[in-house]
Amino acid sequence: MTTFPQITDDERIRRLQHPGRPVRIVLDTDTFNEIDDQFAVIYAMKSGTSVTVEALYAAPFYNELSESPLDGMEKSYQEILKIRQLAQREDIPVHRGSASYLPGADVPVDSDAARDLVQRALASSPDDPLYVVAIGAITNVASAILLEPEIINRIVVVWLGGHSLHWPDTREFNLAQDLHGSRLLLGCGVPLVLVPCMGTASHLLTTLSELETHMKHKGVVGQYLYDTYRNCSPDHYAYSRVIWDISVIAWLAVPEACPSILVPSPRISEDFRWVNDPTRHQIRYIYHVNRDAVFRDLFNKIAEVK
Repeated sequence: MTTFPQITDDERIRRLQHPGRPVRIVLDTDTFNEIDDQFAVIYAMKSGTSVTVEALYAAPFYNELSESPLDGMEKSYQEILKIRQLAQREDIPVHRGSASYLPGADVPVDSDAARDLVQRALASSPDDPLYVVAIGAITNVASAILLEPEIINRIVVVWLGGHSLHWPDTREFNLAQDLHGSRLLLGCGVPLVLVPCMGTASHLLTTLSELETHMKHKGVVGQYLYDTYRNCSPDHYAYSRVIWDISVIAWLAVPEACPSILVPSPRISEDFRWVNDPTRHQIRYIYHVNRDAVFRDLFNKIAEVK
């Protein structure tokens, strides 16, 4: 079994505080899987006073939109390239991620994304960690940790995964796709900010009419996001949709809208339920998101796009 570096309790608490300053991030995303990844990628690119996007990684996914995790990753890679061009941010490197999920608890899946993450993390210092923002299956990040456990001392992971701790189950898409990777992330001791889906990020609902008012005609990027939302459903009558993935960027950009506490890192049962274990190391847990404050921040930044 892999041996992971040990972080003291004091150091962990320090690293789990909001940085309170601009930070460097890499964004790991299954961009073709949903419409909310597109919003999150552009939100990150437009949040330059809070984050500098150093690289984008394509994460695997497998559902009705892909033929396999590899196909999902490749489709996400191509979608990232499209968004990058629309946003005129072709300076940001993009890397293909894992072709499959972790085949075992201690077995990484090598990829360009995992290797790039290792390289960038090792070039960072514990006093200026790289923030690894993940909005898909955690395979790329877990693989990087297994390839080079030392990066635990040099990164902070912010992950949208699972449901709230009070939810009846945590069979959520990002978490459930790669159970080995999810368990590794929660158990290896890496400083982790967990943003749950149902019960927390699920507050981030919006409607076509709201986007028509605040995004349509707001430059190429605003129009693209509006069209993406409009095309996601044939019927928008009394319809709203959650844009989950912007929550992780919101914690960095508008932390006052994302209240949190420190809790012991939970375990995941075989039937995908949270198991409380008070002996485990602490993580930061986002328990609520102020929907209005987050969308206000997003809309203001999109309005700046020329």
